[in-house]
Amino acid sequence: MSTITVDTRLPSASARPGERMRRIARRRRYVMNVGAAILCAILIVWTLTPIYNIVMVSLQPHGDVFSDEIWPSNPTLEGFWVVITQGYWYLEYFWHQFGNSLYVGAAVTLLTLAIGSLASFSITRMRIRNGWVVSNAALLTYVIPQSFLAIPFYRIMQSYGLANNLWSVIAAMVTFATPYAIFIFSQYGRGIPLELDESARIDGASPIQIYFKIYLPLMAPALVAIGTYALLLAWNEYLYQFLLLSDKHSMTVPVALAQFLNSDEAPWNLMMATAIVYAILPITIYYVVRRRMTAGLTMGGVKG
Repeated sequence: MSTITVDTRLPSASARPGERMRRIARRRRYVMNVGAAILCAILIVWTLTPIYNIVMVSLQPHGDVFSDEIWPSNPTLEGFWVVITQGYWYLEYFWHQFGNSLYVGAAVTLLTLAIGSLASFSITRMRIRNGWVVSNAALLTYVIPQSFLAIPFYRIMQSYGLANNLWSVIAAMVTFATPYAIFIFSQYGRGIPLELDESARIDGASPIQIYFKIYLPLMAPALVAIGTYALLLAWNEYLYQFLLLSDKHSMTVPVALAQFLNSDEAPWNLMMATAIVYAILPITIYYVVRRRMTAGLTMGGVKG
């Protein structure tokens, strides 16, 4: 007759510290996850509070913008209708000024992509002598704050007869966007095998054909990333547009928005509604290309 024995021995001394360490590690992960969740919640509230206030003020009637209500008691879309129909005297050129902003943004984007991609192609693919000096020297422009260069830019544009001209703003924005574009394109381009260029040259392709048929298609994520960056830079710019554009027909929307403050009674609801309408286009573009933009900036930043 067989007997069943039960092992009543206590865990070994070496097993107890291991279990204790696992419990401590689980508690530490739990505390870190809770802390990260709290920090994320604080950052979300901090980020969304201004946006919430913009939306709330835009939905309020003209005389209730300074009320203490968390949400308007009588929300109305009247402010948006006034903006769309240009029904206020500060908004009489809104769509024309919106077109100016679109023109500046498109021109800055295209010129930044063209100059940045051509420069990086010359540095990384054509192997020009001391090409690294060009890319590094371009980045040195960021050492001087943009605000310090505003008056010199204004005097230069005055000398060339470009005062109150959209191309003066375009020139300034391209100047500030191009060094970053050259850097990202150069870093990203180093990840494209040079054997592709050599094979194309053997087949008789010219540098221009290599640029258009090989280099640009493979640089698509970086092009999207830098194009979005340049567009947003020009779209949200205020200082240089304020200094260089003074006529209502040549103003962009950011400068025109500041004109609201010149009134004895600033229509805050119309100002916030205008800001929301103006922000719809870049928000849409960002969410359409955000995956390619992230891929372009990430790969461009790590490849060397």
